[in-house]
Amino acid sequence: MTQVLNATRDLSGGFKVDLSRGERIGRVSSEWFSRPADERYLSLSELFEAVQTRTERSRTRTVESAAIRVEASRNDAERLTLVLPGSDIPIAPTHWSFGQLASLVGAPAAYLRQLPAPLAGINLQYGLTSHRSEQVKTLEIEDGRVELRAVTGPDYGRIFDRELVAAVQRIAGNGTGDTRWKVPGVLDWSTSIYNPRADITKDTTTLYASDRDVFLFLVDDLNPIEAGRLRDGSADLYFRGFYCWNSEVGAKTLGIASFYLRAVCQNRNLWGVEEFEEITIRHSKYAASRFAREAAPALARFANSSPMPFINGIKAARERIVARADDDRGDFLRKRGFSKAEATRIIETVLTEEGRKPESVFDFVQGITAVARDKTHQDARLDLEARAKKLFDKAV
Repeated sequence: MTQVLNATRDLSGGFKVDLSRGERIGRVSSEWFSRPADERYLSLSELFEAVQTRTERSRTRTVESAAIRVEASRNDAERLTLVLPGSDIPIAPTHWSFGQLASLVGAPAAYLRQLPAPLAGINLQYGLTSHRSEQVKTLEIEDGRVELRAVTGPDYGRIFDRELVAAVQRIAGNGTGDTRWKVPGVLDWSTSIYNPRADITKDTTTLYASDRDVFLFLVDDLNPIEAGRLRDGSADLYFRGFYCWNSEVGAKTLGIASFYLRAVCQNRNLWGVEEFEEITIRHSKYAASRFAREAAPALARFANSSPMPFINGIKAARERIVARADDDRGDFLRKRGFSKAEATRIIETVLTEEGRKPESVFDFVQGITAVARDKTHQDARLDLEARAKKLFDKAV
């Protein structure tokens, strides 16, 4: 019987998962791999304090680009500062904001960074004064000295990182298990057992923030969902997860992705992903209102929603038999745009992984996504995954 497992069940020993099903998503792994220790946080409260403090020390204003004065000292060939209109206090551009400023005037930032500061300053000043004057929005922060964190257009719709973290805190508390939502556990590859109670350390955390962005990944892995049976008769278990990201300095959009998955491994790859959905919001003029109207409520709905629509969808796809003979299997796939070679490989993949040939829509979807995982080119993989999702959606 398909059901949500009792939340009080003892999961200290973990549960077995089938990694041959669903998609593999590497976005969280990429974040995990690239983050140094000082960008890793062990709880949402610790992360929020960092981004909140940063916001409290920041200010934003709109100035004319032509009125920005570039200063550089011959005695310090590496230091370049800026003086903005209405202030005599020089501010130092960060690596990121220097690139934004160079882009504004059409100068190659990489080349300017190679020059001594006085020479780079002359070139940048010439660009600012000779370029058509524009209004720009600055984001400045004071932390011992004043730094320029970002230079954007005047209509840039800044959503501060603290706003996203606060929205996540409202549904996930501290992110350490005080609510259903927490930093994920770890898969043991040798046994295919997923342990949801792994310790949260700098090596395992999925809560990140840099001077350019934040990224958070949380799961509800203490409350797995049974949606059918595996080949050996054991339960096919999923749990819910989501990740979200933002940049208050213009480095990326704001976005939220929600999904069901079967496991998270040590290097934070997501395995057995189903029902992946994503919302992205560009930092345009009305970004803040869109966040309040769309993204934050969508996250709350997913966090508090019943998994029954997902379970019923899996059940419907399993029960819809579309092919019982080899000719029917090939015809079913070819009518949906798969070549003869693709159809053969999909059928053989299901036979290898399930011990039988595909019969239901769910069988074919799992076969297609398994073939997609082996694609080395991302476009080809995404195309197959999209076709699998379309097939599943039509079945339910």
